[in-house]
Amino acid sequence: MRETNATDGDLNFIITKLIKIWLGPSPRYTNYNSALGVLTAIQFELYRRKIAFYEDLKIKENDDVYD
Repeated sequence: MRETNATDGDLNFIITKLIKIWLGPSPRYTNYNSALGVLTAIQFELYRRKIAFYEDLKIKENDDVYD
């Protein structure tokens, strides 16, 4: 259950606004590339820390489709 009524679009908007602030007024390709790297690292860390555990639990409950 979510703690707020925020939507996926709201989260997208907030993250986009933060990235635009971080990029500044005249970003270069390298800045965009760095921003994508940060977003990728966030994605992997969220999966590793919060989602993988749930996936492992469901494999134990329902068997592993890859076995």
